[in-house]
Amino acid sequence: MTKIAWITGSSTGIGRALAERLLRDGYRIAVSARSVDALASLSTSHPGKVGVYPLDVTDPAAVKQAFAAIESEMGPVDLAVFAAGSYTRDYADDFDSARTRQMFELNVLGTASCLETVMPAMIARRRGHIAVVASVSGYVGLPGAATYGATKAALNVMCEALYPELERHGVKMTIINPGFVDTPLTKKNDFPMPFLVSSEEAADTIARGLAKGKFEIIFPWKMALAIRFLHALPHALRFALTRKMLRPKGS
Repeated sequence: MTKIAWITGSSTGIGRALAERLLRDGYRIAVSARSVDALASLSTSHPGKVGVYPLDVTDPAAVKQAFAAIESEMGPVDLAVFAAGSYTRDYADDFDSARTRQMFELNVLGTASCLETVMPAMIARRRGHIAVVASVSGYVGLPGAATYGATKAALNVMCEALYPELERHGVKMTIINPGFVDTPLTKKNDFPMPFLVSSEEAADTIARGLAKGKFEIIFPWKMALAIRFLHALPHALRFALTRKMLRPKGS
């Protein structure tokens, strides 16, 4: 029986590449994002295998309507991947709480709306798999990523807390922590991005990890090793390293 996957944030980047990868693996895919044209092009490329469900995940009612439509039209969702999110750098001298609120609305509360909608259905069926895309930025505070890192840390804690409960109900939970991935968002960066991988490489790694039922998928391995090492350091040593990441004065 063909499995059904629902991927939010699937118009570009990791979400789009993962949709393409899972289609090759034999899934039928429900794709959601705010960009209707990008979703339509994916559907056109894979006739009969892709259902298009435009969605703004910050609208809880719309999330519920989209999920109900997917399950009615395509069947029960076996795998839900919540990849919708945004990224804006922020610094102490231009910190803006409105920008913080906006990023939390999308990255955290939008994901929470998706979880609120999907978990009861999977728990009732006693099967299913939920994956949330976070970031290695959630491991440690890095200059320029005060808000973004905080949203991804929140997702990591949320998934870690939900994991044992969902497991008891027969539902799998996975947190995905990528390093730098070549996407439209990271193309805006004006600083070196070590161990950068393509969206296709990221999708392949994620698909393999999901197939194995891993709780955490963190990649690339060099970035995973570096960020875990940084996280394990005492604050004095950690700050000695993160000071080297500061913007040049006046920039």
